[in-house]
Amino acid sequence: MTFSWRRRIGGRGGAGKDETSKGIINQDSMELTIPVHFKCPISLDLMKDPVTLSTGITYDRESIEKWIEGGSVIKTCPVTNQVLRNLDQIPNHSIRKMIQDWCVENKSCGVERIPTPRIPIAPYEVSSICTRIEAATRCGDSRKIQEILIKIKNLAKESERNKRCIVGNGIGSALADSFEWFARFSGDENANDLLKEILSALTWTLFPHHGQELGFSKLKSEVSLRCMVWFLKSDNDLSSRQNAICVLKELVLSDQDCVDALTRIEGIEETLLQIVKNPICPRATKATLVVIHHLMTSSSTNYNSTTTSSKFVQMGLLPMVLEILVDGDKSACEKALGVIDNICSTKEGRESAYENALTIPLLVKKILRVSDSATDFAITSLWKLCLGENENALVEAVQLGAFQKLLVVLQIGGGERTKEKVTDLLKLMNLYRDKLDCFDSSMGFKYVKRSI
Repeated sequence: MTFSWRRRIGGRGGAGKDETSKGIINQDSMELTIPVHFKCPISLDLMKDPVTLSTGITYDRESIEKWIEGGSVIKTCPVTNQVLRNLDQIPNHSIRKMIQDWCVENKSCGVERIPTPRIPIAPYEVSSICTRIEAATRCGDSRKIQEILIKIKNLAKESERNKRCIVGNGIGSALADSFEWFARFSGDENANDLLKEILSALTWTLFPHHGQELGFSKLKSEVSLRCMVWFLKSDNDLSSRQNAICVLKELVLSDQDCVDALTRIEGIEETLLQIVKNPICPRATKATLVVIHHLMTSSSTNYNSTTTSSKFVQMGLLPMVLEILVDGDKSACEKALGVIDNICSTKEGRESAYENALTIPLLVKKILRVSDSATDFAITSLWKLCLGENENALVEAVQLGAFQKLLVVLQIGGGERTKEKVTDLLKLMNLYRDKLDCFDSSMGFKYVKRSI
């Protein structure tokens, strides 16, 4: 590999190459070549953090970590193809020092010295931090936990490897336990400051696929949920509101019991609606839509579920969600359509949808325009409205070209339930198709499969 660094030569020398053990300088092309033993065998770039595996081959840490994480179950050395006895990565200080010296010697060519890398955190160190958090929690030492949180954030900022190591070794569970403990004193100023810091850390340290079921169970307790809802109502602290709704989203995605517990908290509907009405940021809005979707889709046999859906409809959720659907990105549209599908599941919700002039046009427009899941939600919502109490919805959908779009959906395939709904809609729309001026010429038939 050749660097594009140009060598600045003060005087004129003879043509040819200046070959040294420190590298090769081609004086004709004025380019600097990296010594072979300074290059990573994987990336072929200059190594910034050389480490040696059990096979004795040295690689750049970032490259070999990607290789190990993305490889097969049996980990092998990329150069020798030998099975690795262990995954230990020993820093090669000799090579690193030689690379740094080479960079200094070739400073005139524009080469910058590679900084000495920090030693990444090890799993046992993360376990030690967890133990310290648990001990400080039992003692009620909020100041000590805040100091540990600062250290955790600094370690995570150093590298993605540190962040993965922290997340994968139980920090989330330890912080969740601490949050539940101090949530009992949420009225205290010191406790509130600590709870805010813990919420911020939980947004990136707590994930269900890392075996942190204990941590999730702590956050699903009534005292923890009520504390998070209390933060959602804090109008003056947007950061805490964002962190609280993001953690709540992870909780409702992980367990139905958490959804049922949230529905029992008084004022949860008004609190979530305020976040949609007065957005904090796109991430918070999307998280809120996910929480609302799960609250409205909880078991149909649950009385609280019906009450929750009715409250959202009565408070005017539909117009706000339709507004998101107008100019939202792909992810926001998918979540907004999921909420609209839930709204159309109740008679009260369908009446609200009939009254809004944007409902049918937006549902028809989003078919085949966003994603497969968005199309499924749009078709299901349209099916509920067209088979509902208002025949005008069916007529309007036909006039807007829904018939042609549904034919395309039927041609390109989809889930069985979606196909059944499409078939039902086509049968109903066929009664009106010839009587109305409804052909949507902009749709075309380029997606329709040609049958033989």
